[in-house]
Amino acid sequence: MSVAEPRRIVLFRHAKADWPQVIDHERPLAERGRKDAAVAGRRLTDTGIPIDLALCSTAARTRETWKLAVQEFPHRPKTVYEERIYEASPGELIALLNETPDDVRNLVLIGHNPGIQGLADVLSGQVDGDAGERMHSRGFPAAAFAVISFDGSWKSLEPGVATLLDYWAPSE
Repeated sequence: MSVAEPRRIVLFRHAKADWPQVIDHERPLAERGRKDAAVAGRRLTDTGIPIDLALCSTAARTRETWKLAVQEFPHRPKTVYEERIYEASPGELIALLNETPDDVRNLVLIGHNPGIQGLADVLSGQVDGDAGERMHSRGFPAAAFAVISFDGSWKSLEPGVATLLDYWAPSE
């Protein structure tokens, strides 16, 4: 009997946004944000995690972050733009993740704070290495991501069942 590999979730906060005279949902990335999104994509590729599915907020800054980051990937995962990610609480994000098909092993969720950081905190019952210390000392700045793993089905994902494996922020 073989043991299934753990599922992995990459919680990816959008890169630095600009503040032009547009509604919040339509804010584009700032120049620094465009650079950081590409660097984050390279760093995410370096983790070696083969992403099966990307769930991305419909906000302009998250779509632009993902478009720039995924250009660094060796393959393009299926991407679903999901309105429910925008302004979602950690509980709402868990409910969304619970809907993920079981054939998906590795997923990236591109969203916003405070939901993304809150989700990382809520899910991580355990921490591997210094990732937790780095995440808690830095917070979750724009373009940061955390890698979390858990065993079981997506429907079984709930607070405290996951392990924080990795954390990266643009200044690292």
